[in-house]
Amino acid sequence: VQLVESGGGLVQAGGSLRLSCKVSHTLRRFNALGWYRQAPGKERELVARFGSGGTTTYADSVKGRFIISRVDDANMLYLQMNGLQPDDTGVYYCNVANVFWGRGTQVTVSS
Repeated sequence: VQLVESGGGLVQAGGSLRLSCKVSHTLRRFNALGWYRQAPGKERELVARFGSGGTTTYADSVKGRFIISRVDDANMLYLQMNGLQPDDTGVYYCNVANVFWGRGTQVTVSS
């Protein structure tokens, strides 16, 4: 399974970005799909995910600002990020099945 993220970049605080993840297999195969991030000097952490039964989970720090979505027919996973803050800076990774990872896309938020 291959995952390719895109959409990262440099944005000012308060701005928005939309991350995309292209998955090589149909999303319907996987019972977990999500976005994680890793800030410099910190461990990788969950940002948002789809779990079994269609449930969604968000990190407390992004609730109300980020939205995870998917288009199964296109094998695409998205993360809409609004109201970005400097603490959102990091490398954002796409994950499926809690096993497969993309290489990540850098998000940098300037104050």
